[in-house]
Amino acid sequence: MMAAFAPGLVALGACLAILPLLRREQTLGRVMMTGISFLLLLHYFVWRVTQSLPPLGLTADAVVGYPFVAAEAASMIAVCLSLLFLSRTIDRSPAVNAILRQSKALTDAPRVDVFICTYNEEKAILERTIIGATGLNYPDYRVWVLDDGRRLWLRRLAQELGCNYLTRPDNRHAKAGNINHALQHVSGLPDRPEFVSILDADFVPMPDFLTRAMSLMQDGTVGVVQTPQHFINPDPIQTNLAATDVWPDEQRFFFDILMPAKDAWGTAFCCGTSSLIRFSGLMQIGGFPTDSVTEDYLVTLRLKERGLRTVYLNERLTIGLAPEGLKEYITQRGRWCLGFMQIFRGRSGPFSRQSKLAFMDRLSLVDAFMSWTALYGTKVFGLVVPWLYLLFGIKAVHADLFELLKYFMPFYVWHAFTMAWISRGRSLAIMTDVSQCIAAPAVLKAVVIGLAKPQGHKFKVTAKGGDRDRRFIEWPLLRLYGSALLITLLAIAYAFILHVRGDSIAYGGLALAWSLYNCVVLAIVCFICIEQPRRRKAERFERDEPILIHEGTEPRLVRMVDISISGARFIDPAPPAIGASIKCNVYGQNVAALVVRRTRDGFGVRFEDAVATRINVVRAFYAGEYVRAFRSVRAAPVGKALLMRLFG
Repeated sequence: MMAAFAPGLVALGACLAILPLLRREQTLGRVMMTGISFLLLLHYFVWRVTQSLPPLGLTADAVVGYPFVAAEAASMIAVCLSLLFLSRTIDRSPAVNAILRQSKALTDAPRVDVFICTYNEEKAILERTIIGATGLNYPDYRVWVLDDGRRLWLRRLAQELGCNYLTRPDNRHAKAGNINHALQHVSGLPDRPEFVSILDADFVPMPDFLTRAMSLMQDGTVGVVQTPQHFINPDPIQTNLAATDVWPDEQRFFFDILMPAKDAWGTAFCCGTSSLIRFSGLMQIGGFPTDSVTEDYLVTLRLKERGLRTVYLNERLTIGLAPEGLKEYITQRGRWCLGFMQIFRGRSGPFSRQSKLAFMDRLSLVDAFMSWTALYGTKVFGLVVPWLYLLFGIKAVHADLFELLKYFMPFYVWHAFTMAWISRGRSLAIMTDVSQCIAAPAVLKAVVIGLAKPQGHKFKVTAKGGDRDRRFIEWPLLRLYGSALLITLLAIAYAFILHVRGDSIAYGGLALAWSLYNCVVLAIVCFICIEQPRRRKAERFERDEPILIHEGTEPRLVRMVDISISGARFIDPAPPAIGASIKCNVYGQNVAALVVRRTRDGFGVRFEDAVATRINVVRAFYAGEYVRAFRSVRAAPVGKALLMRLFG
């Protein structure tokens, strides 16, 4: 047994000795860590192909084993491409700071038109975005609300908040068509813009969003400056596992780690919202492309063909809403996958003869394709292959557990530490498997549909807002994953209790360990399918600071313990009466508020509903540090949160 674990323990010791000596920003250290991961993976796969395949022939073992190893090979290609791109990174913030220090006051700043794209979002969401957009610290810009819902109340809200309103008679080509209609309108104005910025309806920009993004546009070869998406609310995985404080939203690895790495290779791409785009470049390519439901990625590719590149500024300059429900989360992933398959099949695909893309751009497209197809497809094999052995004795892998550990564990340990080091703790293997498992059915369906029929698909909007104050169960998903969990448990019981075979000792250990791991992943997924209630429409954030309040003419200090854009809670030994009006000094200004409840140690208030108050509160809230940035994952707190959710 120790001989099987020895290579893995050596890899563990080497990681613990080497990683403290390396800097993750330096290419040399990243190349060394990812390169060793690649070599260990290659070592495992050579063993896998030469020593663990069933004999070739028309047997059940071969019929299952060879497609499975082909799927493994595809997923390993995906891993290798990922390692390649992660071997570099770039941080553009120092360059932005230097440019802004050297530049004069932005009195002759180029004009920017900010487009807020909306279809069916509710007033509270849109109001925050408009207020944030009209409060940018930039001298020459206009805000346009692009309403594809043709709502009279939104026209009035835009007028009330001092921005322009545009609509169109139909919804042709969805979001891309909406933006193109606005581009056509502003191109006909006497003071047409030099740049346009895209904001989704739920993304509130911070005051310096345009100033910092515009600094990178001084390079005439830059067509798009993309900034990351950060979220004010937890995503459904965080919420349903009660792990908001210990686990990041699912997009943090992509925006904080992968996009800077892609940018270092010159293959960063537009993600739609929170971007700044050169207007002349958009006019050259005829506006936003409409041959994919992920028109943003396609914008980058079409601009690349015109010599305009996309750069990535990894700063939190906008804050939006993550999908609040599991159904919306899955819908969003399915749309992204479908849109990419349309790109893959289109004229800007990696193997298209019409495309003028460079080799690295094409390789980046292949990397994304393999991530959508191979990794998710292998997840399905990973569930089914142990069942086939435990229930029917079909051995897709001709190896026992200890033999597999000897070759696989060194790679697994080294790769896990490498990813945790590169990602600054944003990667945890079991949670990656959980998130991929949840989206696998929708993603694989989108892969098949997108490759078979790349055109003619409608844009599915990710719903935001709505009533989510009750616990409910996503029954279709729970039935699917609950059935998979039940089959796995029954297969274990059948093989090791009801129908014990002679080869169970030799091969059953591998199937058992594999199945038990699958049980843990499936159990977590099942709990995620139980949607937890969200009591508040506005997210609250814990604080611990003294606040001056005025009740009548009497000023006094109380301690604020949490705050949102709609209200706050204070600790106060002598709280005001419910219904009392007070003024509290929050966000650096006096805000009128109404006492709405008393608590055990204080009271809670709701901020005044006047337009001027809402404008001040929203701008101050999104300009401050009330929204916490996620730093890193620690395995122990995540494990504790999972155990509490599973058994507590």
